[in-house]
Amino acid sequence: MTTVLVLNGPNLGRLGTREPEVYGSATLDDIRADLEASAPAGIELELRQTDHEGELIGWLHEAVDRGCPVVLNPAAFTHYSYGMRDAAAMVSKSGLPLIEVHLSNPHSREAFRGYSVVSEIATGVIAGFGPDSYRLAIDQIGRLIG
Repeated sequence: MTTVLVLNGPNLGRLGTREPEVYGSATLDDIRADLEASAPAGIELELRQTDHEGELIGWLHEAVDRGCPVVLNPAAFTHYSYGMRDAAAMVSKSGLPLIEVHLSNPHSREAFRGYSVVSEIATGVIAGFGPDSYRLAIDQIGRLIG
């Protein structure tokens, strides 16, 4: 059994009520339930959310130590958190898949959202498909480790 850490950054605990016209009406618990129901055989998910940069960095360190692939929605940390980026780089440099996901398409929004400090070190990026962005990332990790 492979554990995949599904890590979520700031404000994603407010999904379902925060800007539903941008992020949709699904809550993070809805996304968790959908992912658990559709995860490929042999993959166990640990979905976490934090509004604290240091906690997210610690979870990325944990992924390296445990040998866990990561699906990462860094949310606002995407654009400026070099500490998180360096921790995420440890994941991908250790040979583990790290897939950056976004519910919306950052490139179709405000200009500052078009830059990600994570994209250049991620295994891949999936954005703009709402909650399906997570499912697509989990499916791809299944292919990569399969």
